[in-house]
Amino acid sequence: MLEAESPYVTLLLRVRGNTDVERAALDQRRAFDRFVAELVAQAVRDGDIRPDVDAMLTARLLFGLVNSVVEWYRPVRRADTRSLADAVCAVAFDGLRTRRGPPGPSRH
Repeated sequence: MLEAESPYVTLLLRVRGNTDVERAALDQRRAFDRFVAELVAQAVRDGDIRPDVDAMLTARLLFGLVNSVVEWYRPVRRADTRSLADAVCAVAFDGLRTRRGPPGPSRH
């Protein structure tokens, strides 16, 4: 969707709520945020997503990851949008760290 409708998505992401139309768009975006946060919470309950991060925070981080694409992605440079979507999903849901043997104590 982001690739196909890039100009509109870019405009929507830059809305600041200065007019009635912008405030309505922000209200819709917040409602969608809550909807996605509930999907995340359900995925946590199902055991599909880690439970140690707040669902709304997870939703906002996912949106931040995806929404930042409009800042640098140029479809002309890269014809294979499927690999972009796959890369975003891989990083968002599998992370960057490789798995090496059994998990050990946290190194934070």
